[in-house]
Amino acid sequence: MIDFWTEFLLYAIAVIVTVAVLARPIGAYVYRVVAVGPASASRWMRLESAVWRGLGIDPTVEMGFAGYARALIAFNVVGGIALYLLLRLQGHLPLALADRPGFSPDLSFNTALSFLTNTNWQAYSGDNTLNHSVQMAGLTVQNFLSAATGISVAVALGRGLGSRAEGLLGNFWADCLRTTVYVLLPGAILLALYFGIAGAVQTLQYDAVVHTVEGTVQHIAVGPVASQEAIKMFGTNGGGFFGANSAHPFENPTALSNFVQIVALLCIPFALTYTFGLQVGRPRDARLLRQVMLGLLVALAFLGGAAEQRNAVPSGINVSAAQSALQSGGLMEGKETRFGIVSSTLFTAATTGTSTGATDASIDSMTAMGTFVPLFLIQLSELTPGGVGSGIYTMVVYALLAVFIAGLMIGRTPEYLGKKIEATEMKLVAIFVLVTPALVLIGTAVAVLWLDALKSVGNPGARGFTEILYGYSSAANNNGSSMGGLNANTPFFNISLGIAMFLGRFWPIVAALGLADTFSRKRPLEPGPGTMPTSGLVFGMLLVGTIVLVGVLTFVPALTLGPVADALVTAGGTAP
Repeated sequence: MIDFWTEFLLYAIAVIVTVAVLARPIGAYVYRVVAVGPASASRWMRLESAVWRGLGIDPTVEMGFAGYARALIAFNVVGGIALYLLLRLQGHLPLALADRPGFSPDLSFNTALSFLTNTNWQAYSGDNTLNHSVQMAGLTVQNFLSAATGISVAVALGRGLGSRAEGLLGNFWADCLRTTVYVLLPGAILLALYFGIAGAVQTLQYDAVVHTVEGTVQHIAVGPVASQEAIKMFGTNGGGFFGANSAHPFENPTALSNFVQIVALLCIPFALTYTFGLQVGRPRDARLLRQVMLGLLVALAFLGGAAEQRNAVPSGINVSAAQSALQSGGLMEGKETRFGIVSSTLFTAATTGTSTGATDASIDSMTAMGTFVPLFLIQLSELTPGGVGSGIYTMVVYALLAVFIAGLMIGRTPEYLGKKIEATEMKLVAIFVLVTPALVLIGTAVAVLWLDALKSVGNPGARGFTEILYGYSSAANNNGSSMGGLNANTPFFNISLGIAMFLGRFWPIVAALGLADTFSRKRPLEPGPGTMPTSGLVFGMLLVGTIVLVGVLTFVPALTLGPVADALVTAGGTAP
């Protein structure tokens, strides 16, 4: 019998080693085909040229901040409008079912913004409300495009920091197309083939008719699941075909497929640290960012697993949660027995440390401290390792903040990667860091004061407050996971969460592009005797402290009213 601690250690090592093996070549590949671009003589470039001629776009024309941001926002707004129309008109589309009409205006607004922003918040159950045409042409397409947008921003920021005063960020159209076709599509095809072999369904039928041993007929929902599951994980999207998401056996059939899903969602976020290091010519600095991401993720995942394995039974209840030969121990409510506590808590930490938001267990069924871990990972701006693209550019912003703090302490103008950090950069950093917490806290405050919103909360007291706080944290940070006790399919939540998703996505993106622009206009400086090294242990500790302190100081009052109060009430033996 393997105890929890040994199982956690072995599973974590297996995930880390697998991701490490895959991330380096993927990062180098992204650098080669996206950041640099395919060689002009390659067959890929010849195919590209035909596409560009058809679209009337010259991919060799470099864009500054205004051009890049304008193209990015226009592209995403048009995609959001198209998805909104598909959702509203789905009853009139091919493969439509008569009992699945178009979504209401508020739910269509919420869902379109959700998939547009890589959030994939779902206030509905897709297997019984969406037609396959919308699942494939709407949601799956946006899964590719939202991920490509994030990677494009990361590449643009890398160009800005690695540039030698050219003031140019690349071409958004080229970055987006190359990311989609050369990176996301091949990976998604390979994963879809694996998931199909492992047991995930892939069909255009809507249900499988089964005759039970009792002589009745049962209709089991099926559909094009494997193809959507692949990009859902590889692009850190997270929106499931079924309401149960990755806890459903048709999405995530086995313990091995669960492991593959964890690896798939971590690959690109970690790979982009290698891409960033190649772009700026500082692989050691990029390695430090990667190590900080990994250290925070493993530490918080361990805390979440320990909370579910130990202290899982409130005092006063005559039940044993101890591990024995007859039971795995811990709190198994809301978890799949084919996964267990270790796999479920690592999956939850990975999907909330990134922008994936997929779930293979019920977060609402976890202990108070088990809920605290995914909530806090989301509130750290999901930089452990974050979403595709958003993780690395968020980590770079926090590195700039840490360098600025260090500069204040030693009385020198701060520098990062050979570029001076001045007033303009710090204003953009402040905008980036503050906008998401403001959306979370303001949204939560309004919701707890709005009587109709409170009717959507399924649990009283601290647990109910946590459900609301989790919802706005997930939306503003573009995660998409939720606690099941909150009924978010109401006009109030659909509209307010949709606004939080949109602003939480594009405000930081514009700030990140602004930073790329200001750095791209500066000439790199040679390191001097007073330059603070940003690749060593001291800076790593400063960076960790900055990340944790910003998160704690921003959210500690709300966390105290939510999961901390819930834990204290549960420990006292009173129902939360």
